[in-house]
Amino acid sequence: MTKAVVVDDSHFMRTVISDILEDAGFDVVAQAGDGEAGAAAVAEHDPDVVTMDVEMPRMDGIEAVEEIMARNPTPVVMLSAHTDDGAEATFEAMEKGAVDFLAKPGGEVSTEISAHGDALVEKVRSAARADPASAGDVSATDEVVAADHEYVENPTLIVGASTGGPRIVEKVLSDLPRDADLRVLIVQHMPDGFTERFAARLDRRSEYDVSEAEDGMRIGGGQAVVAKGDYHMEVAGYGNGRLRIRLQQEPQLHGVRPAIDVTMETAAETVTGPLTGVVLTGMGKDGAAGIEAISAVGGATLAQDEASCSVFGIPARAIETGSVDDVRSADEMGKAILDTIREDG
Repeated sequence: MTKAVVVDDSHFMRTVISDILEDAGFDVVAQAGDGEAGAAAVAEHDPDVVTMDVEMPRMDGIEAVEEIMARNPTPVVMLSAHTDDGAEATFEAMEKGAVDFLAKPGGEVSTEISAHGDALVEKVRSAARADPASAGDVSATDEVVAADHEYVENPTLIVGASTGGPRIVEKVLSDLPRDADLRVLIVQHMPDGFTERFAARLDRRSEYDVSEAEDGMRIGGGQAVVAKGDYHMEVAGYGNGRLRIRLQQEPQLHGVRPAIDVTMETAAETVTGPLTGVVLTGMGKDGAAGIEAISAVGGATLAQDEASCSVFGIPARAIETGSVDDVRSADEMGKAILDTIREDG
């Protein structure tokens, strides 16, 4: 039976979360009311997974994740307020090694969490299979320098990720030099309200101009967009080296929206210039069909290796299609992408 520790400063929330997990077959071996007690409970009980509130007294969730990863590396799912501050704190916790998060309904302690029980169980079950060492093991960015003339004209890059993805996406994008002049589309499984903050973080930490996708926007060289939460992102047009984006809310695909496959498949149909598809850490099979589509039109395809993935689901399913050109670690992925768009590549 999968062992879990529940950490939240609200007794009500601890009880509700524990009941949901126990009803799903988890063994909740301990509850804690702050980060310090939570880290101690992890050390004592050695659970398979932890749910962690962000805002708590004595030691908050960010500090607790850092403590857990230093002493007893364990997969952690953050429960975050659906606010700007909550989103930023969640990304900081993921930098420290948390593998995934779930937004609390309304950003408040509420019985509505019960209505999100299935999503909570899915997140925790997926996280329990994650490798916490991989989640926290991304090397500092190395400077990438190259001259303009080394790259093909008008290259497009599609990056897809899920569980454990934000830190890896940030690493990959920060390794890409502006003079590569890529048009970058990022599909990270993430709810609405968090994708805008994620885009802002990527914008600060890379040479690319990064924003959250908007319906009808056009993307040129040196620009990157993050698919908006709860919307599929399509490539609806391509001309003069610029992509046109369409957002739509057709039913979820593979249980998610945005879906990696939607963006990759429409890019394969629409983009006539150089095209590279990359799938990173995450649970499920979203991205496999997209990688096949990109490969079928002569595009380059890459997948993250198992050793550096938090969850080797999405890359594994893509590799199984036989359409992945190369498998690389998170640290090597930036260089691998650049290799696909070099004039002599």
